[in-house]
Amino acid sequence: MIARLLRHLSRWRQRHRRLPLLGDTRLLWEREAELTRWSVKVLGAELAQRHYAAGLAGPAAPVPDGPSPAGLTSRTCRQADIEAPWFRHWCRVLGTAPVYHRKLWEDGFVLQALWEAGMLEPGRRALGFAVGREALPAVLAAQGVEVVATDLAGEDARARDWIETGQHGAAAAALYRPELLAREAFEARVSFRPVDMVAIPAELRQGGFDCLWSVCALEHLGSLEAGWRFVEQAMECLKPGGIAVHTTEFNLDGLGGTIGRGSTVLFQRRHVEALAARVAARGHALLPLDEGHGNGMLDRFVDLAPFGESSSPLGVVFPPHLRLSVRGFPVTSAGLILRAGG
Repeated sequence: MIARLLRHLSRWRQRHRRLPLLGDTRLLWEREAELTRWSVKVLGAELAQRHYAAGLAGPAAPVPDGPSPAGLTSRTCRQADIEAPWFRHWCRVLGTAPVYHRKLWEDGFVLQALWEAGMLEPGRRALGFAVGREALPAVLAAQGVEVVATDLAGEDARARDWIETGQHGAAAAALYRPELLAREAFEARVSFRPVDMVAIPAELRQGGFDCLWSVCALEHLGSLEAGWRFVEQAMECLKPGGIAVHTTEFNLDGLGGTIGRGSTVLFQRRHVEALAARVAARGHALLPLDEGHGNGMLDRFVDLAPFGESSSPLGVVFPPHLRLSVRGFPVTSAGLILRAGG
């Protein structure tokens, strides 16, 4: 159905590409495009609200007593995960309701992958990249894990956008969560140091960490190649058998084009397969990628910019955000799990 719609749109554009766009006509089209965008968001929000009302997710969803195995491998975000007991558990830990948003899924995926690997235990050492103001360092510290949290130095020009949007953390104090653990325990277990992901300091690449993670960071390093170089270099930070968990932007159109350079790049399955070969050559393993698109209705909903809470003279809506359009590409989040060799 989507393919037929795209063909119809292409033929319509061909028929109308020579029509003069007078001022009134252009304004009319812009208004109708905006109303269409709003209608898409309203329909998506209505679908999500029905799922929340049914208790499949949201505040009414039942909360499990503790974590539960899910057998995670590398995978893409999907509706069924938001409704799963393992995800609801980590949402409770994070102090939020399980909502249909891929960014929340990324945090839950990292925590579940680390828990299943036995990394959320006292005595473990963890390394976080581009942590910003994430809750993950505090969550790990509350489990007794020693955490080295890193991010770009505040004076680095590349950190400017993250600082302006409140997503940059320049000190451990910005990572403290009093609802998770006492300050004394936090300060004893969490330290912060500035680190550039494209040039990880040699002293961190000595194989001294049990696990490491990054959330929605490696796609912002300028190119597809730069992202994979970071993943390879980060493996040097792990002890033999250590676990690395990364989340990133994933282009669900595996056969078409993608964005390979710029402030945000989009990885495809072929790029993940290339990464698997690269790390295997170094003796490491990337857990197989399950890129199932999901069977839920919300797996078929593609959010349109602007993202997040949307408002217009017609009201305010909160559409689901498991899929989104990035310059016309259907995108979601993917989580990658790697195990260090040796």
